[in-house]
Amino acid sequence: MNPAVATLTFVYADSTAVVGPLATYSEPHSYDLCEGHALRLTAPRGWDVVRHDGHFTEPEPSDDDLTALAEAVREAGRPNRPPDPPTGPQRPHLRLLT
Repeated sequence: MNPAVATLTFVYADSTAVVGPLATYSEPHSYDLCEGHALRLTAPRGWDVVRHDGHFTEPEPSDDDLTALAEAVREAGRPNRPPDPPTGPQRPHLRLLT
């Protein structure tokens, strides 16, 4: 699996697919692509592709990335334990009598 280096966004009103540098935040209806897919992407008939005119480079890991990775590793290393029992008043279970 190759790292994401570009972001694909669709501009539906203009029938355009835009492939640009990797976005720094998540947007609805945008998709991160590796370099191979970013360079080979084609659009449906009648659509245009606007592509970043430069090199796609992998971003350096940020402190947020490293923190998220450390938390995932810690969570994965925790021993499995049964879920805590429910607290507070319990609703009676309903049964269908026929």
